[in-house]
Amino acid sequence: MDYNQAWLMLTRINGLGFSRISKLLIHFETVENIFNQPAYPSHLNIPKTAQLLLKNPDLNLITLDLNWLEQANNSLLAIDNDLYPPLLKKTDSPPPLLFITGNPDVLLFPQLAVVGSRNASSVGLKNTHSFCYDLSKKGITITSGMALGVDGKAHSAAISARGITIAVLGTGLDVVYPAKHKELAHKIAQNGALVSEFPIGTKPNAHNFPRRNRIICGLSLGTLVMEASLKSGTLITARQTMEINRPVMAIPGSIHSPMVKGCHLLIKQGAKLVESADEILEELTPLAQSLSLEIKEKLSLLDNKTVKTTKNLYIKESN
Repeated sequence: MDYNQAWLMLTRINGLGFSRISKLLIHFETVENIFNQPAYPSHLNIPKTAQLLLKNPDLNLITLDLNWLEQANNSLLAIDNDLYPPLLKKTDSPPPLLFITGNPDVLLFPQLAVVGSRNASSVGLKNTHSFCYDLSKKGITITSGMALGVDGKAHSAAISARGITIAVLGTGLDVVYPAKHKELAHKIAQNGALVSEFPIGTKPNAHNFPRRNRIICGLSLGTLVMEASLKSGTLITARQTMEINRPVMAIPGSIHSPMVKGCHLLIKQGAKLVESADEILEELTPLAQSLSLEIKEKLSLLDNKTVKTTKNLYIKESN
């Protein structure tokens, strides 16, 4: 079993979350070594059903994934890869494996999560375009979930600015949801990346989207809430951002509009009230500088080192 097959199988096995996969990697040193072992130590706490699948892996389960991986512009990024996004890796439950269509390198760029209502007002959509266009022009990668409303407008604004945008999906990357964003998905892949932790063939499921949201905020330096009602799912992403100690920013609006009451609640709870792209940049710049130094240090350590990728082995050239 090769590296790709091992990672795809590992993430297909029920009962193996981030914690258990991490323990397996530490104990067996490589993902390939995890499989076909005669026994698994009790301290790893691996369920018996999972042990059986590890000892007798069925590669038929990952046929769709492997076929997808053969297509141009598709790749995998596992958590044992030196180029796995450091901000995402620092969260409580980072996805062990990411499916990517587009340029995987953009996941290392300084990102801002932009979230908001699927049924955004005309004012909310106008603000989203204005803020995301300006931020893209100034080098910030816009990361969102490709949903209707604010998400779609955020991606479109970044593309209009000839900037970089990342869409994190709650489906497999062979499924475009919502379907009306098929053309947008194609443009995002050309201008950045589509990302998912879900295997190929995964359909839209309500349980997938809160999980998707933790990746959006985990990749990002902070989260900007454009518009949200009190019952909006957007507030989940904002709270997930607060839980990992990254800044949440919100745009205020009329006290008479139910579409911004979620933003006002977040501001009362400590989110920063912002009225311009420059205020957002002021908040993100120290964090972006810290991330840049961390990535430069990581890349310097990779010079002349063999790096395992989804396609092959390559040697990073020294500068």
